[in-house]
Amino acid sequence: MKRLQPCAQRRVALAILAMAAAAPGLFWRAAHAQLAALTDSDATAGLKGALETGATTAVQLLGRQDGFWGSDKLRIPLPDWLRRSEKALKFAGFGKDIDALKLGVNRAAEQAVPQAQELLVNAVKSMSVTDAKAILTGGDDSVTKFFASKTRAPLTERFLPIVRQTTEKIGLAQQYNGLADQAGSLGLGGSGVVRIENHVTDKALDGLYFMISEEERKIRSNPVGASSAIVRKVFGALK
Repeated sequence: MKRLQPCAQRRVALAILAMAAAAPGLFWRAAHAQLAALTDSDATAGLKGALETGATTAVQLLGRQDGFWGSDKLRIPLPDWLRRSEKALKFAGFGKDIDALKLGVNRAAEQAVPQAQELLVNAVKSMSVTDAKAILTGGDDSVTKFFASKTRAPLTERFLPIVRQTTEKIGLAQQYNGLADQAGSLGLGGSGVVRIENHVTDKALDGLYFMISEEERKIRSNPVGASSAIVRKVFGALK
């Protein structure tokens, strides 16, 4: 086969780039055509496999010591209202209390996360074909939206007592909650003042859903590495 000269190679490359510029939706349409060729059962089964794996992995990674505390990206901060007063509190001699609360809120989240396993897996198992197609063709936050819509309310109920049991042992958390309750009674709830356990629960769930979406994104980017053949088939069609 005759080899193209460098100048000819450049012309071919420019022609390809011009075609891509003229039809920016070409590769997106090709991906959708490949997805359309899959049966509904294939698409749903593949996604269920990926999400169940992602949910299990996320729970294992976060529901252990330093799951939140050891991650710069997922470490739970103090509530904004308290964080704004951090320097003043440290200057007033509450430095150790602040440090204990920072660690405590993350430990509380780590202890609560294992309670999510059952609900997350059940949400995946009950997924409809419509849910699956919406996630497969959706944006980066499609996984987060799905799990939040199915599990956020019941997981909040499960997390709150566990988080409360840990944070109520921290003196500064009790004092903060007292101020939060006072603010609420004065109608100042709109200022972002919430009880510490509500803040931790909300951030823990955000972190959990983010971690699941990250695990699903890894499978999207490297479907060949997936352990299940059906997962490889479905996500390979999106490559």
